[in-house]
Amino acid sequence: MRCFFLLLPVACLAWSGGVPPARAQDPVQRCTTMTGETVYTDKRCEDIGAMDRLPGPASTNMRGASGLYRGTCSRTLSDLVAQITAAIDARDVNRLAGVYQWSGISDASANRILDQLEAVVQRPLIDIVPIRPAAPVLAGDGSVLDANTDGYYPQTTPQRPTGLRLEQTLKNSATPSRTVFGLRRAYNCFWITL
Repeated sequence: MRCFFLLLPVACLAWSGGVPPARAQDPVQRCTTMTGETVYTDKRCEDIGAMDRLPGPASTNMRGASGLYRGTCSRTLSDLVAQITAAIDARDVNRLAGVYQWSGISDASANRILDQLEAVVQRPLIDIVPIRPAAPVLAGDGSVLDANTDGYYPQTTPQRPTGLRLEQTLKNSATPSRTVFGLRRAYNCFWITL
């Protein structure tokens, strides 16, 4: 009888599932640092001074899986990249237009820009690459040795991206296509421009 009372708590524990459930691990993020290196981390890319690269369709930046447009603006570059990726994956020009900075654009220019954005969402996306300004190479006295306009020399101090380059292919082909979006910050959000 004594054995029964000793085994009863063990049996109840086994019947209820055994051990408490393990804590789920944070998802691994693929980030790109300011120098262009790829880093894998369990932290947010912004926390380590980096940017997300092509988040998947189940990204934590996207609220819900309904595919409906979120009514908020992109407060981080990673979120902007996620919005652009989602718009192209869905072939939704209106969603891409939702992250475009339209202030000061005439009607004629808006129609031309929408045609360009429509072409962008119709092409398969390969990658989104941040564009950073090329820093000049300076001599010891501070004079410019090389303007570095081609970006050949690596930067010694990381600089924030000034644009995003979309690497795509033409529809139904392997021919590469590139689109460069400028980055603007307004209303505490990131926006793209052509």
